[in-house]
Amino acid sequence: MNDPEIKESRLRINRRHFLSKMSVGIGSAALGSLLIPDLFKGGGTEEALSAALPHFAPKAKRVIYLFQSGAPSQLESFDYKPTLNKRMGEDLPPSIRDGQRLTGMTANQEKFPLVGSYYDFKQYGESGAWVSDLFPHTAKIVDELCIIRSLHTEAINHDPAITFFQTGAQQGNRPSMGAWLSYGLGSENKNLPTFCVLVSKGDGNGQGVYSKLWTNGFLDSVHQGVQFSSGHDPVLYLSNPDGTDFKSRRNMLDKLSELNTHQYDQIEDPEITAKIKQYEMAYRMQTSVPEVTDLSKEPDHIIKMYGPDCLVPGTYAANCLLARKLAENGVRFVQLYHQGWDQHGNLPREMAGQAKDTDQASAALVMDLKQRGMLDDTLVVWGGEFGRTNYCQGKLTADSYGRDHHPRAFSVWMAGGGIKPGVVHGATDEFGYNIVKDPVHIHDFHATILDVLGLNHEKLTYKYQGRRLRLTDVGGKVVNKIIA
Repeated sequence: MNDPEIKESRLRINRRHFLSKMSVGIGSAALGSLLIPDLFKGGGTEEALSAALPHFAPKAKRVIYLFQSGAPSQLESFDYKPTLNKRMGEDLPPSIRDGQRLTGMTANQEKFPLVGSYYDFKQYGESGAWVSDLFPHTAKIVDELCIIRSLHTEAINHDPAITFFQTGAQQGNRPSMGAWLSYGLGSENKNLPTFCVLVSKGDGNGQGVYSKLWTNGFLDSVHQGVQFSSGHDPVLYLSNPDGTDFKSRRNMLDKLSELNTHQYDQIEDPEITAKIKQYEMAYRMQTSVPEVTDLSKEPDHIIKMYGPDCLVPGTYAANCLLARKLAENGVRFVQLYHQGWDQHGNLPREMAGQAKDTDQASAALVMDLKQRGMLDDTLVVWGGEFGRTNYCQGKLTADSYGRDHHPRAFSVWMAGGGIKPGVVHGATDEFGYNIVKDPVHIHDFHATILDVLGLNHEKLTYKYQGRRLRLTDVGGKVVNKIIA
């Protein structure tokens, strides 16, 4: 074995052997360029390139987040508490509240009268999940859902609570969840934004939503969410102005790109390259957006599934249908905001209207994705920023009551995308006030969403102001019990 001639023969390589070995490397590189187009383009930072890959095999490719802004009551939706009806009007035992900080709207109340749900609950599906009569369509699909009844947060008012849910922090200037996914996973369709935002409003008391909820924060601006409007132009200022055609727009963008590239060579500001990318994206969107936002070609059975409102631009139903089309066309993260869930006064009447606006379309979206074979790799999330108190805010009457903010325990549901179907996770006490089983913090919730997308929440980081920041800050544990 030590013969010098044998060693030399092993080192020899002929032309055929060289080409056959080299083809393996070329094939791998070609496959990589197809799966991850940005990987071989150059010009990206080491950190950006490392973030362009999932950390492990994903179960989901995309997310549709149905955010119910204003906080729907878990006690009139998915957390059945008959004790509250039995003890209607009794004062909440101080030991249950245990000195919890209250909002300014109820902090000065002398009494905290318990109030049960005005609406009945029934059990549905093989899972036997309890669902309020307000959500008959959602009740039919409970075996597709994972209902989490033990979510909790620290924020007690709307602005910090919504910001916390969307960005992982209660203060502004942090990247939203969609921006993190854009940064971490990149785009599936170069002709559409990676992160799209749709906004609708019900008749109830609506909390405002604002661009900081879909901001890119300290990430490159290419990761910011693009809001679609309900008007003639779904994306404002996307269309060419009068007297400008595609050829002249192309020439203008080419010259502008040359100037921006020259400026980047001088000062190396990454925002300059981000601008170039955004201009090019806008140009491609001029043809892709009108096609994907055209709902008129949807067949009658789909219109019937979502309800007639889906043909009315700007409604929740229309946005759910549009979300499916965007997901179908490779958009990574679609964020819906439906305003109007802040029921401090006449909750039975106001929440009934909100449920009517959202119930059918939410259930239709899940079933539509399933019939298209997309539910397996599309995660759908439904829920608000916190829950509602088990006691009445203000005056309690036989058919009218309000509920204040309750961050200590509330419910959301998830479907598809690697989440176990037909399960109920977590539980609250008989008063629906405190969690008694399997608590899930906002950071745990975010870590779990990232996990099914193939991302380790502790590794998806971005160095900013000397610290490696992440969506889950310094917390978060993946809720493995709900992952399929």
